[in-house]
Amino acid sequence: DAFRWLFGEGDGLPGIVVDVYGKWAVIALYADGLERIADWVADALRATTDLAGIVRRGREAGARLSLVWGRKPPAELVVAEHGVRMTADLELGQKTGLFLDHRENRRFVGSLAAGRRVLNLFSYTGAFSLYAARGGATQVTSVDVAAGAMDAARENFRLNGLDADAHDFVVADVFEHLEHARRKNITWDLVISDPPSFARSKQHQKQALRAYVKLNALAMQVTARGGLLAAASCTSQVSPDAFRQTLAEAASRAKRRFQIIHEAGQPADHPVFAQHLEGRYLKFVVGRVLPAA
Repeated sequence: DAFRWLFGEGDGLPGIVVDVYGKWAVIALYADGLERIADWVADALRATTDLAGIVRRGREAGARLSLVWGRKPPAELVVAEHGVRMTADLELGQKTGLFLDHRENRRFVGSLAAGRRVLNLFSYTGAFSLYAARGGATQVTSVDVAAGAMDAARENFRLNGLDADAHDFVVADVFEHLEHARRKNITWDLVISDPPSFARSKQHQKQALRAYVKLNALAMQVTARGGLLAAASCTSQVSPDAFRQTLAEAASRAKRRFQIIHEAGQPADHPVFAQHLEGRYLKFVVGRVLPAA
């Protein structure tokens, strides 16, 4: 009951995003001129489904939710995704509350997790970690720099009847954590690397490419021989081809081979017009990490 209802250009409404969380819809506008049609969008939402409320998410960091219609959502709203329950903070959470675009990728990771030790980097509130644990991972380590995200991840484990104390929740810089694990020869059978956007404009593209190479080289070095790395990029300035090239360079730097077994992007509620390929922003690549030939 959590999904993207309107996806800007992909749904013919540039700059307008609407996400649904249970009985609430969240509107996000990405241009000042769109204020003129915000009420029309809200009226259309009310006319097409049964909602408890519609809210607006401000563009500025720290902006509060504004009520458009109905009642505001609870501070700890619980939503369901493929049988997994998660709390969504619609006011202070990342994006509009959760990263809905990885829904099917999370399920795929869950299908790979049985019997494996899993490392989830940039784990936020632990969505990938939940799927891995539910999928039968023997142990999951979640790493994020935000202590509040780690607290929320623990709560999500409890919400799903999983023993949070059987897993590790590490508040740390991801790059520092990987360097430490590499020096100590600590490895995992499945590593998930889903960083925030490394480039919000074209002038940062080269910087983003270097960051992906560095990050995934470290991730490969802490992946057990024959283990799996699930690497993601949400940077629209980096094409799928360019992202695969960063993985090839990362493997070379790490003195590994990377055998791709699966590729995906965003799910069906994030459609892309053929004339707007930039809309295909999400890259998700899973491969085996093998010794150098």
